[in-house]
Amino acid sequence: MPIIDNAVYVGGHRIQNPESLELTFEYMRAKGGMAWIGLFRPTEEELAKVAAEFSLHPLAVEDALNGHQRAKIERYGDILFVVLRPARYIDETETVDFGELHVFVGPDFVVTVRHAESPDLAHVRQRLEAQPELLARGPEAVLYAILDQVVDEYEPVVDGVQNDIDEIEDALFGTEDPGLSRRIYELSSEVISFQRATDPLPVIVESLLRGGEKYGVDVELQRSLRDVLDHSLHIRDRLTSARPILANALTVNATLVTQRQTETALAQNEQVKKISGWAAILFGPTLVAGIYGMNFKHMPELQFVWGYPAALALMAATSVVLYAVFKGRHWL
Repeated sequence: MPIIDNAVYVGGHRIQNPESLELTFEYMRAKGGMAWIGLFRPTEEELAKVAAEFSLHPLAVEDALNGHQRAKIERYGDILFVVLRPARYIDETETVDFGELHVFVGPDFVVTVRHAESPDLAHVRQRLEAQPELLARGPEAVLYAILDQVVDEYEPVVDGVQNDIDEIEDALFGTEDPGLSRRIYELSSEVISFQRATDPLPVIVESLLRGGEKYGVDVELQRSLRDVLDHSLHIRDRLTSARPILANALTVNATLVTQRQTETALAQNEQVKKISGWAAILFGPTLVAGIYGMNFKHMPELQFVWGYPAALALMAATSVVLYAVFKGRHWL
């Protein structure tokens, strides 16, 4: 069902739970309250009803319907359109899952359009309904609470990414892991995507603060927004510091891999030297024995009395000389 929650609030209290959008519009106008409509992946027809009632800009409606938008804030007359990219860390796969949330904020209404499970807007509603004095400040209070929830949900994601970075740093000089380079690269890509989601957030909050006096935003809400701004800047700084660490880790890992390959090649080269040296030492006696073991009838020195001892001596001398040469060159 596209409509997740649908309520009308007066003085910070929920007075109606309309069963349809038509009743929502009717109660809101009749009671002079604020409507908060929560949609989850709505159809074009469902969103068109809301857009027609609240005079939402067609471009903003198109963005909310299609999704895949960058985080941003836009103003169409007295209506704000905010796009947020919430995120959550998945422990099982050690990955970051990004969502998308569109928020329309008007003088007497809030419309949220979600394209993912995060953020938990039911938690935001419960929090605001438990603080009627905050909810009574109007749609801007709802927008503040949503921004605060999104930023709060960023914290465990940053912690998860930092934990992954710590594990990578430990693995760099630990046991050799052939998949470490891939893990570093994938984590770097996630950090970049995370930065794209979080970097516009301070700009969004600063824009809301700049327009606070012009549009009569409550002073306490502006103070709360400054707190959200501080948290978003803190998250941005943590992510900014993560990128060079991962870049350095990738460089160090490549250097270590090259070093290990070089060490392996040198070790193999030493073994080849030893094998080649002993093969050469054994080749001399084998050659002499092979020549004098052919047993042809007419061969020089075949009838020589000292032929056998001379052949043995030649074999021994060849081996000793070659051994001395290879030993001197540190082949053996």
